[in-house]
Amino acid sequence: MIPSSSSTYLSQLNDVQRAAVTTTEGPVLVVAGPGSGKTRVLTYRIAYLIEQGVAPWEILALTFTNKAAREMKERIEKVVGPRANRVWAGTFHSLFARILRVEAEHIGYPSNFTIYDTDDSKSLIGVLIKEMNLNKDNYSVNSVRQRISSAKSNLITPKLYQQNEELMNQDRMSRMPAMHKLYAAYTARCKKAGAMDFDDLLYRLYELLQAHPDVLKKYRDRFRYLLVDEFQDTNHLQYSIVRKLVQYDGSPRNICVVGDDAQSIYAFRGATIQNILDFENDFQKFNIQVFKLEQNYRSTEHIVQAANEVITNNSRQIQKKIWSDKGDGQKIKVIKAMTDNEEGKRIADTILEQKNRYHLANKEIAILYRTNAQSRVFEEYLRRYNIGYRVFGGLSFYQRKEVKDLIAYLRVVVNPQDEEALRRIINFPKRGIGNTTVSKITELAIRQDISMYDAVIQFPASGRTRSNLDGFIDIIESARKRLDSANAYEIATLVAKKSKLEDHYKKDNSIEGMGRQENFESLLNGIQAFVADDTTIDTDTLPDSSLATYLQNIALLTDFDEKDPEQADHVTLMSVHAAKGLEYKSVFVSGLEEKLFPSFMSMDSPDGLDEERRLFYVAITRAEQFLTLSYANARYRYGKMTYNEPSRFLTEIPPIHLDNTANLRGVSSQSRAPMGPPAARVTGHFKRRQANPTAPVIDPKDFKPSPSGDIAAGMYVLHLKFGKGKVIHIDNGVAQIHFKSVPNPDKKIMLKFAKLQIVE
Repeated sequence: MIPSSSSTYLSQLNDVQRAAVTTTEGPVLVVAGPGSGKTRVLTYRIAYLIEQGVAPWEILALTFTNKAAREMKERIEKVVGPRANRVWAGTFHSLFARILRVEAEHIGYPSNFTIYDTDDSKSLIGVLIKEMNLNKDNYSVNSVRQRISSAKSNLITPKLYQQNEELMNQDRMSRMPAMHKLYAAYTARCKKAGAMDFDDLLYRLYELLQAHPDVLKKYRDRFRYLLVDEFQDTNHLQYSIVRKLVQYDGSPRNICVVGDDAQSIYAFRGATIQNILDFENDFQKFNIQVFKLEQNYRSTEHIVQAANEVITNNSRQIQKKIWSDKGDGQKIKVIKAMTDNEEGKRIADTILEQKNRYHLANKEIAILYRTNAQSRVFEEYLRRYNIGYRVFGGLSFYQRKEVKDLIAYLRVVVNPQDEEALRRIINFPKRGIGNTTVSKITELAIRQDISMYDAVIQFPASGRTRSNLDGFIDIIESARKRLDSANAYEIATLVAKKSKLEDHYKKDNSIEGMGRQENFESLLNGIQAFVADDTTIDTDTLPDSSLATYLQNIALLTDFDEKDPEQADHVTLMSVHAAKGLEYKSVFVSGLEEKLFPSFMSMDSPDGLDEERRLFYVAITRAEQFLTLSYANARYRYGKMTYNEPSRFLTEIPPIHLDNTANLRGVSSQSRAPMGPPAARVTGHFKRRQANPTAPVIDPKDFKPSPSGDIAAGMYVLHLKFGKGKVIHIDNGVAQIHFKSVPNPDKKIMLKFAKLQIVE
């Protein structure tokens, strides 16, 4: 491949893009609107740095998906050639895992530590809840895991957690007073197993950089230029690590962050819009330069201007005005349906019309929804009309049982201390090691403070039990002996045969069994392809064909990396969250009703409503030429027919951009009434917004929820968070309650899920 000269690729940029690419020194903020060429700017900036003499390995480019990193390297390679492969470009988790592989011993971890995925974390938490005899109804695995994740993302150690009275009080009110003990036990058990979960890859790196100035200096000196893509999606911990790497004796070096505050939609994952809103102020004294990419190359003017008008209703944002030179295009269509069933039919009819009139391919069309449960009715009508479709968000390849079984064997081969993987495979396929034996092995490990694998070796058994345990150990040890001499595929095929996994799946000749065989074979084929693509990038990391590196790569796959919307000609069905970064000629945004979009869970909070509006902004800016918005007057939810008002977001689009305003006649402009000022930012550990200081405190010990069926209009009730309130009215199981002691006192609460105590 012949690299392009800088004059060639720079000529492809508009004036603002070119300035953002060539301004290489000091802090730079690139505010990139939808469809504004963000990826082009980021990749050309890296190429420009290399052409100016910067060594590729001195550039650290952080992304949120491996797919984005691959595309970035491919584009850079077209400009500068093979040198692009030496750039450190990848996800936060994958690149930080590379550093930890080299430096882990500084913080008491082996270099071959295991990376726990979500299922591993949940499994371990479940084991700990059982061992500590905690009530599973109060201590749900998901809520415990989310609590631990939030603590790590806000740099709260188990010790700091226990010292934080606000957190401890929240746990008491949630009937989880032992949460801090669970967190401490989970942290200790992971470390004992030589394992890190996804949060640890950030949390432990921060710990490493904080505690070891020499290591911090090593990577500060190495990475002279740092770039962050999708900066609006970073959380507090990610930004803290970035600042450590670029802040040097009070003076930052060269950092460039690229993002769009209007597309910050991942607060539920811990991302905070505050990072991009504060970035300019944080680096103001260091002569930060800000570039706003405001020309949209994707959508027509009606779509772009509608998006502009919608987002102006948000209280906190970086001011910008997106524009397009692609012409006015088609006005936005609004579909009003009586029911969600009719909504599905009307959208399918419109798709047929667009395919016939405008000759659109299926793959140029997407149906977006707020919740995955909405896909059912669209699937039914697309099937009836014989329109090919694909739903994104199903079970991923690496979450299938047959795949996880072999991966678990390989994880134990690399790291015998990996307790969660060991539990999965010790008696699969069945080899006569029953639950009673496994329980006794676990007790031995706890009693002697040794790993479960060591307990298997030392377990005092005889006869068939001892023989079965020795047979399992032989599988693992025979593979471990080849770790230094064999590649990932050779070890995987050895384990597949010796463990009898391959035989186990070949025995099942049912349709489902054939599918499992194909998946098992596909995994081995994937490992073979990995080995064939042996391109070691760095001398201080593991060889790329090693089993440890393969396991790291698949553990760090993001959801998006397993999606390929271009794979076949099908209509795409997906949630709005999953659609971020994609584009289609025709987009349908469905379910635009109050309590659905915006979600009822966001309507009590100005910040929550702002995020819902940003989500709507993302949805409509996926469209290139045709945008259709739909809502239903009634739909089934929780098994009951509910009647909702059309979404306030529909009224925020000026009629000039709509082709059938009659479908919005009578819709009230609910969003025009402000919900109160946004919460102030405070410094803190767990929440970056201060809780309401006037909120009442109720002792959970005295709180006894009443049956939801007993609650009626006119009654006074107690709520653990909002205090005492009066029930104004009840409609379809949703109560409107006035809590006078909190801001925004009128709350809508679903009685089916609420915990309310009737006050006499």
